[in-house]
Amino acid sequence: MTTMTLQQFEVGKDGARRVKYVRDIDKIQNIPEDERQKLKRVAEKYVFRANDYYLGLINWKDPKDPIKQLIIPREEELKDWGKLDASNEASVTVARGVQHKYPHTVLLLCNEVCGAYCRYCFRKRLFMDENDETTNDISAGLKYIAEHPEVTNVLLTGGDPLLMSTRRLTEIFEKLRAIPHVKIIRIGSKMPAFDPWRVLSDEKLQESLRKHSLPRSRIYLMAHFDHPRELTDAAVDGIDCFIKCGVICVNQCPLIKGVNDDPMVLAELYSELSHIGCPPYYLFQGRPTAGNEPYEVPIVRGWGIFREAIRHGSGLARRAKYCMSHETGKVEIMGVDDKHIFLRYHRAKYTHLRGRMMIYKRNDDAYWLDQLEPVDGDAPRFDHEHKDNVLDGPE
Repeated sequence: MTTMTLQQFEVGKDGARRVKYVRDIDKIQNIPEDERQKLKRVAEKYVFRANDYYLGLINWKDPKDPIKQLIIPREEELKDWGKLDASNEASVTVARGVQHKYPHTVLLLCNEVCGAYCRYCFRKRLFMDENDETTNDISAGLKYIAEHPEVTNVLLTGGDPLLMSTRRLTEIFEKLRAIPHVKIIRIGSKMPAFDPWRVLSDEKLQESLRKHSLPRSRIYLMAHFDHPRELTDAAVDGIDCFIKCGVICVNQCPLIKGVNDDPMVLAELYSELSHIGCPPYYLFQGRPTAGNEPYEVPIVRGWGIFREAIRHGSGLARRAKYCMSHETGKVEIMGVDDKHIFLRYHRAKYTHLRGRMMIYKRNDDAYWLDQLEPVDGDAPRFDHEHKDNVLDGPE
């Protein structure tokens, strides 16, 4: 694994490392001029943002470098393909910036900026000028959570919550801790990969995490490492810092073509994550989001990659569930044989679907549940003709 030490980067007089953000493709000299002009068109539609630290992880001599695939636009993103809201998050939005899909968990979309923008992002709609789904005012969300005692988990997401100021984060922690039935606060963030110094250089953030991650009411970091090369020395130090502040760390990432769609790469990522105390939680099937076709992996191929990857490493490196975040719930991919794809609802939006096993005809080209055909009525259909019958089931 390639590692990068903290000392390789410029450190200020106060000992803090501060990354420099890059928002203009023209500023990246490693991209040839003719290619850069094409990619600027992509960045006009799907915003580009990176920083000097993360760009420094790229091997520019390798045109297929996985870190480059994660962060640098590709011309194929402009192809007319997919939907901006592929999982219909609008249908579970109960107030601006508040989503409630599963009984015990509420999402607060509290920020509309990320440390950098992953090209395969499933919420890229949030970063478009006309979007107003996120909100800095979470008062409606707090009121909703307080009125729903079944909600024990609150996920701070967006955007990336760790891009907010420490003062703002602390205010949110305090207000959530004032609601007795909220036991878990989750922070969905890729900042440990994009900028480890967000936590390493901020003692006030560390203090706030220690204060609000309690023995019976923990803060969880839902980290987002996609490739082993993101686990630099600085990134590992960042995870260690979260752990020392009492935060429970786990990792979730999608299966991404050209990045981690290799069983040995995925196995290495999972093993390294288990070693540093941030074990794998979910491997997501890429959502059919607008612009994401170049990053998609078919379900059958994805299952083969996942199955081989979890043959390696200790049990802690094999804890991930391979799921689709479908409109109707988290659908776990359980197995594939010569004729069938076997699925199960790990989480479901509707009561009648919770825990349900489903069998579909094998389709090696399908990348999403809606493309699968059930075996003799053993499973619901999700194409446009039949979807309403599934989604209108009893709560």
